[in-house]
Amino acid sequence: MKPLMLSKLVTAVGGVSLSLATFAEEVAQQVPAAPVPVAAVLNTGDTAWMLTATALVLFMTIPGLSLFYAGMVRAKNVLSILMQCFAITSLMTILWMLYGYSLVFTSGDAINDWLGGLTKVFLAGVTATSLQQPVATDPNAIPELVFMTFQMTFAIITPALIVGAFAERMKFSAMLWFMALWFSLVYVPIAHWVWGGGWLQTMGVLDFAGGTVVHINAGIAGLIAAIVIGKRKGFPNVAMPPHNLTYTVIGASMLWVGWFGFNAGSAVAANGTAGLAMAVTQIATAAAAIAWMFSEWISHGKPSALGIASGAVAGLVAITPASGTAGPMGALVIGLVAGVICFFAATRLKRMFGYDDALDVFGVHAVGGILGAILTGVFADAAFGGVGLAEGVTVGAQVVKQTIGVVVTLVYTAVVSFILLKVIDMIIGLRVTEEQETEGLDMALHDERGYIL
Repeated sequence: MKPLMLSKLVTAVGGVSLSLATFAEEVAQQVPAAPVPVAAVLNTGDTAWMLTATALVLFMTIPGLSLFYAGMVRAKNVLSILMQCFAITSLMTILWMLYGYSLVFTSGDAINDWLGGLTKVFLAGVTATSLQQPVATDPNAIPELVFMTFQMTFAIITPALIVGAFAERMKFSAMLWFMALWFSLVYVPIAHWVWGGGWLQTMGVLDFAGGTVVHINAGIAGLIAAIVIGKRKGFPNVAMPPHNLTYTVIGASMLWVGWFGFNAGSAVAANGTAGLAMAVTQIATAAAAIAWMFSEWISHGKPSALGIASGAVAGLVAITPASGTAGPMGALVIGLVAGVICFFAATRLKRMFGYDDALDVFGVHAVGGILGAILTGVFADAAFGGVGLAEGVTVGAQVVKQTIGVVVTLVYTAVVSFILLKVIDMIIGLRVTEEQETEGLDMALHDERGYIL
């Protein structure tokens, strides 16, 4: 090759290389840099709030949910409900500490989409000095033991909610076995999928405080349990009115107050998101209580204390998945819709299909949770007053994601719950005898009376 031609070739290649380098540099400048993690620093204000929120969520189960349910059963079963909630609180505490926390909130390497790892079983490495950093790019952190205990309270209340569906007829021993297995095979995987870095979270399903993980999960499990165990003796022909609605209203009031820890605490910080969650929780709850009250008033001729209390709980359930993303007007709509729909689910739907969901776990928690989860996809959008969806995600796309989360939870929980109940029934039996049911579970199973006559 002639020197002149070689010189021209080198010049041309050099020019192309320079052009490619310039182009690559321009592209690199247009692509956002990956977030850079920063060192965690203990935030005492956030820590103080999370200590408070943790106590509030525990308060929701004992005594809130316990009294809410206990007042709705017959007098001969009041202690059995209180006992079940207390025992579940104790059992879930131990199981969460032993392996639940690790399987939900640590990496499972190859199976991380489906289940967490075992690096923190028995709370290994979780010490008084270890920190939990909610956002990797934000240095603010709280003690990991506080975060672990806060999440524990969710693992406690979720199975406790199921109790209301099979109230007055399940063996105490069978209940303990079912709850332990259900926690391990249902709650833990779904919590990881949605909150622990699993596939639903990666997909972009929004569940700020537990619409799918807690309420749909517990609600569908309760329905399956009610169907598998069977109806109470005499249902629906024998009247089974609540024995103490005072307990129920007090319990509902405790749930309302405690729910601020449930929803606002899920911000894991004392910040604007916690403030938003608190405000929309109050608005949706009030709206649902009013909506249920007027629905009952129009339908039955009179408003009831049980109705307005149930409506409030329906509103609390429905706003839970949207509490960190919906605005005040979105919360108002979610509450109004939940109050009306859950009223009909707990009355007409149950009567239509004839299942004995004793305390309306499915009608309030599953139906309210489904409504809230799907409407989260709508009211998270900035156009509807929410904080805004992820970049490039439309309302329709987000609703599809929310629906996938709902359907997956319903199907997985229903199938596994059914299998667990059938296996336990074959081994030790699920249901008390007819004589024990007639006598009441307080005396038959615990040799105690709630009231001295």
